This record gives sequence, C-alpha cells and structure tokens, in this order.
Amino acid sequence: MTVEMLAKTADFEPIYIADGEREILGGYAGDLLSWVMGRAKEGDAWVTIMSNVNIVAVCTLADPACIVLSEGVRPDEEALRRAREQGVSIISTGLDTFEACVRIASML
Repeated sequence: MTVEMLAKTADFEPIYIADGEREILGGYAGDLLSWVMGRAKEGDAWVTIMSNVNIVAVCTLADPACIVLSEGVRPDEEALRRAREQGVSIISTGLDTFEACVRIASML
C-alpha cells in the first residue's frame, strides 16, 4: 500500500502528502518520541496523537513513510510548516489509535 492509497481510504484525511507513491511496509503506534525514534522502522505508518513540530524531527531520524494522527488530532502550524519543508507526509483520522492500527494492518 502507498501513502496516497491510505490517505484516500475512508476515515483517513490527507493533511500533507510529500510522496504519495512511498510504500508503507508496516506500522508503529506510539507517543513517546524517544521510544518511537528507537523502534519505528523505515517505511512504517506511524500512528500517534502527538501533533507538535517534534513529530517531524522524529520522522527525519526514523524515516517512517508517514505520520497518522489519530483521535481527530491535527498538526499545529509549525509542525505542518516543517513537514512541508522536510517532505514528511501527514494523514489524520478520527479513528482511535487502536482502530487506526487495525485498519492500516488490514490493508498491508
């Protein structure tokens, strides 16, 4: 599945898509940024409720395919600006974290 395919799925909304053709290879859910940096894998869809600029910094280190903000969370303006600068895709969903993960896993 690609980032664009996930972003077009019911219950998911593209906020900013840097590379829609990037392949999603797995998933990771977590909100403790230092934990995510050490455990998320390249190509994961990272599901989180964190929405500040630090999520973009974590992406530049861990290199997930995209960030999925669950629970209806939206990125703050600084995070969105940095995502555009750094080429980090952000998708939002109203689903809770568990349901978002289940939906993503069923599409892989």
